[in-house]
Parts: sequence; structure tokens; C-alpha cells
Amino acid sequence: MAAITFHLDVVSAEKQMFSGLAESIRVTGSEGELGIYAGHTPLLTAIVPGMISITKQNGDEEIIYLSGGMLEVQPNIVTVLADTAIRGNDLDKAKAEEARRQAEEQIQNPHGDIDFAQAASDLAKAIAQLRVIELVKQSK
Repeated sequence: MAAITFHLDVVSAEKQMFSGLAESIRVTGSEGELGIYAGHTPLLTAIVPGMISITKQNGDEEIIYLSGGMLEVQPNIVTVLADTAIRGNDLDKAKAEEARRQAEEQIQNPHGDIDFAQAASDLAKAIAQLRVIELVKQSK
């Protein structure tokens, strides 16, 4: 029996990351984790730094890091408009670890010119990237 699918578009300011049929997606919205399947209730929500896990029509899974953005769910189409989107395989673990270290240092040792909110945002993005890297490694 064929799985019920919906059309999914994942785009960032730089390029289109995915366009095609999907069975389901998992994404982190502003209110928590979301699982979207065909026939989901229409929805518009903000996306926080994290990932989108796409189960494609053929059952393969793809993981993409998202730095934030918007998710729109309509009856037969789901659109993810991401601030930044990077395929999980393309993330650099060393860079993500260094970004996390720098953000943690800025939070622990604040200076007059350091914006705490920006440092916290940078830390959340670095942690999300490291989580995506681990998930991609586990799925191989």
C-alpha cells in the first residue's frame, strides 16, 4: 500500500533545499516539536533553531539544519521558509563546536559590548547544529 504524501518545499534565502513529495516531517516550532503528516490541520508557526527531518515518499529520511524561520501547513502543501538551511551532511562539526564554545564564553564572561540575547541565540544555533550532526551520524 502506498503511503499518503503531501508536497513539501523547504527554502532558505540562499536556495531551495527540498521540493517534492513527503510522507511526514518533524520540525521544532516555537511551541515545541511538531509532526506533520498528510491531511494535517492548517498551521502557521515560527521555527526555532533545530532541524527538519523529512521522510520522503520512498521512505528515505533527510535531515536539514534550520536556524529559524516559518512553517506553513495547507491541506496538500507544506512550506518551510528558513532563515538559513544546511543539509545535515554539509555541517562542519569543528566549526559548530567552536561557535558553541565562543557563545558559552560570552555568556559566562560578559563584556560591555556583548549582547546576552545574541550570545544565547548563537549558543542555541550551535547546539542545534551539533544535534543534527549526531542524528545524521546515527542514521548512517
